[in-house]
Amino acid sequence: MSRVAAGTIWILFSTVALAQGGTGEWRFAVSGDSRNCGDIVMPAIAAGVRSNGAEFYWHLGDFRAIYTFDEDMGPQPNIIGYEVNAWPDFIAHQLAPFGDLPVYLAMGNHETIPPANRDQFLIQFADWLDTPVLRTQRLHDDPRDHKPRSYYHWVSHGVDFITLDNASTDQFDSGQMEWFQNLIQRDSASPEIQTIVAGMHEALPGSASSGHSMDDWPSGQVTGRAVYEALWHAREAAHKNVYVVASHSHLYMEDIYDTTSWKGKVLPGWIVGTAGAFRYKVPPEAGPAQKARAGVYGYLVGTVGADGAVAFEFHEVGLEDLLRANQGKQPEPLVRWCFSSNKE
Repeated sequence: MSRVAAGTIWILFSTVALAQGGTGEWRFAVSGDSRNCGDIVMPAIAAGVRSNGAEFYWHLGDFRAIYTFDEDMGPQPNIIGYEVNAWPDFIAHQLAPFGDLPVYLAMGNHETIPPANRDQFLIQFADWLDTPVLRTQRLHDDPRDHKPRSYYHWVSHGVDFITLDNASTDQFDSGQMEWFQNLIQRDSASPEIQTIVAGMHEALPGSASSGHSMDDWPSGQVTGRAVYEALWHAREAAHKNVYVVASHSHLYMEDIYDTTSWKGKVLPGWIVGTAGAFRYKVPPEAGPAQKARAGVYGYLVGTVGADGAVAFEFHEVGLEDLLRANQGKQPEPLVRWCFSSNKE
């Protein structure tokens, strides 16, 4: 099916969902951080996501390293050649395996490492940031809003999926905060919205990965906490199901806001930076509640019930999955190196 045809079907489906709310159990998938070995790992993730019947995949940022060569791209003539090829390589080897399955992209901090920047991100990934679904949603919110942004949302089956941009230390800026606060107010007042799922690259402040999150810069602490409080209010006062997913730390953790920082205000939250990047050890802030898993690749599947509640389950991608997805496409020694050596 062509991208245009798939987008047309998705518009019709999403518009009906916007009006009618939940229509029964369905699934989506999410993970992030696919630099270093994403060309090896993402095809296996795509195969798993499709076999799980997910309706879309959400990538939470960091597509290529940019500051240095990604190991899975092989030898590059020079750094200029690498920088020119990095994002097209991501499209060709990491997005193409999803075929006609919708893919949504969030911006990561590596998408802002010079010479990369936010404007280039909007141009390079315009086909994913201004899809018929996102354009229809944007114009539904404001008929005058014709400008794609690095932050956006879309509604499906009564669930509002919100992609936030905290890829650089000037975020969340005033424009994004105003947009987000207005959106949360509309969602809170709308009987059609059962659930809010907020996705972003870096975890909000006060998480079990606070040493590698929006806690890293002063304005991030202020605006990140304001976003968290708004989401908490939507859950407690408006009785919405609310979930928060992030990546940035290259491991898997759940219940990341079950910390002393948010005692009495714990939102369900996950970190799933497991799509190919150099894998981290478990951070010292993490405790038993986080059920952290280091040294793994994989993705999170959210199963949405008729009431809008989402059950999340991590799906690990193992060596056999990588070998199967890359057979005849990538050298087997590289596949095995990515599995065994791309980690602390």
